Amino acid sequence: MTDSSSSAPSAFGSRHEQVVFCHDEASGLKAIIAIYSTALGPALGGTRFYPYASEQDALTDVLNLSQGMAYKNALAGLDLGGGKAVIIGDPTKIKTEALLRAYGRFVQTLGGRYYTACDVGTFSPDMDIIARESDFVTGRTVEHGGAGDSSVLTAFGVYQGMRASAQHLWGDTSLAGKRVGVAGVGKVGKHLVGRLVEEDAQVVVTDVNADAVAALKQTYPSITSVVDTDALIREPLDIYAPCALGGALNDESIEALTATIVCGAANNQLAHEGIEKRLDERGITYAPDYCVNSGGVIQVADELEGFVFDRAKMRATTIFDTTLGVLERAKSEGVPPSIAADRMAEQRMREVGRLRSVWLPTS
Repeated sequence: MTDSSSSAPSAFGSRHEQVVFCHDEASGLKAIIAIYSTALGPALGGTRFYPYASEQDALTDVLNLSQGMAYKNALAGLDLGGGKAVIIGDPTKIKTEALLRAYGRFVQTLGGRYYTACDVGTFSPDMDIIARESDFVTGRTVEHGGAGDSSVLTAFGVYQGMRASAQHLWGDTSLAGKRVGVAGVGKVGKHLVGRLVEEDAQVVVTDVNADAVAALKQTYPSITSVVDTDALIREPLDIYAPCALGGALNDESIEALTATIVCGAANNQLAHEGIEKRLDERGITYAPDYCVNSGGVIQVADELEGFVFDRAKMRATTIFDTTLGVLERAKSEGVPPSIAADRMAEQRMREVGRLRSVWLPTS
C-alpha cells in the first residue's frame, strides 16, 4: 500500500473511522489507537511501542500502519478490519505492568471495535498483561491460551511470497543458489534466514544489533554479513528482503539496489507515493509488503477461533497463491504490483463490506 498521507497528516484529513488518543499520567502512558476500517469486521492490528521523536511522528506512523492493516487483512481473506496502536516511549525504559494495564483499559473502552496484538516493542507476555484489563487481545502466550510468537508464520508467509515471486519472474519456485539479502534479523528475519538456509540459498544479512548477527552466524555458519543496509543493497543480490522498520525503499536505495526481487517482512516499505513506479521502471519485481507479511496476522486471527497451529499454517500457505495472483494481475493490467494489490484489497472491502448493509435478525 502506498502512503497517501502528507508529512504532517490530520487524523480528520484521513479516511480513518476513528482515532483515539490515550493518556494516563500516573503510569506515563501516551498512546494512539487508529481504526481505519471495520467494513469486514472488527479492526485487528498490533501495538507498536517505540520512542518516536514527536507525537506528530507517532500519529503519522499509526495512521499509515492502520491503513496497511486494513488492506493486509482484506487481502489475506480475513473477516477483520484494520487498526493499529502506538505507545510513545522507549519500552526498555518505561514499559511497566501499570502502563500496559492502563493501555488495556483504553482498548476495552472501544468495546471490541479494535483487537490488539504484538508489534515492534511488544511481545506475547505483554499481551497477557494487557488482557488482564481487556477482552480484545490476541497474540498471547501459549500458557494463557494464545498462539504465542507470530513471527514464525510471518517469516513462513514471506518465504511463500519469495517462492511465488521466483515463479513469476524465473519460472521456478526454487530459491536454491539465489543470493538473498536480509536486512533485519530480529523476530521475523532470523526465522526467514533459517528457511532460506534450508533451501540452500546464499544468505547475506545485516542488523543494527551486532549481537543478533553474531548469534545467527553461529547458528548458520554459511551466512555472511555486511556492516549496514546501505552496504547490503549494493551487494550483488537476486532478492532483497527488508525485515526491519518501514521506508526501506526510497529514492536513494532503489537506485543503488542490485536485486531483481524485493520481498520482505517490514511494513510500509515504500517511502512515498510514486516509488512503486520507479521500481517498475528499473525492472524490479516488488512483492507488496502487506501481502507477503500477513502470516502473523493470519496466526493471531486464528487465535480468535481457538488457536490450532497447523490450521493457521495451512491458511498462511495461501500467501503463495495470493502473491502470484497480485503479480499476474499487475502484469495483465500494466500497473505496479502494489497498485494491483491495493485494487484487490479495496475490491474485497467494497464487495464484502457491502453485505453489512443487509440487515440480519439477531435472534
